[in-house]
Amino acid sequence: MTRNTRDIVEELLRRIVEGDPERTSELFAEPVDWQLSWPAEGHPAVPWIRPRSGRTEVADHYRALGAHHVPELNGTTVRQILVDGPDAVVLGQIVQTVRATGVSYTSPFALHLTVEDGLITRSHIYEDSLTVAEALSARG
Repeated sequence: MTRNTRDIVEELLRRIVEGDPERTSELFAEPVDWQLSWPAEGHPAVPWIRPRSGRTEVADHYRALGAHHVPELNGTTVRQILVDGPDAVVLGQIVQTVRATGVSYTSPFALHLTVEDGLITRSHIYEDSLTVAEALSARG
């Protein structure tokens, strides 16, 4: 049985919460269309905000997120998952605390995913990246 878009998106969210970057990356296609709401060159304070193209880089993204945040203080929530054929949009709020600075930040987010043949072929996240960069740049 082929898993539908909603099943894949819900599995992605479960794996992100579990904190296993390798298992999370297994849900992504090679290559993947990956974008974050920041200029292509990224930001020096936020190492995970940069282009990615495959599973190894996706796993690196989730490892960097885990390394820079305090998992016990993660209050990120998903408010809604909207599905239309192969496309899904996940709406929610990111609530994280930066490990190095102790600074907490909150940002609404929208995650646009496309699922084809049981794998995520597109992952575009829209968030307040400036708030994230400021939290990582702050002095604790």
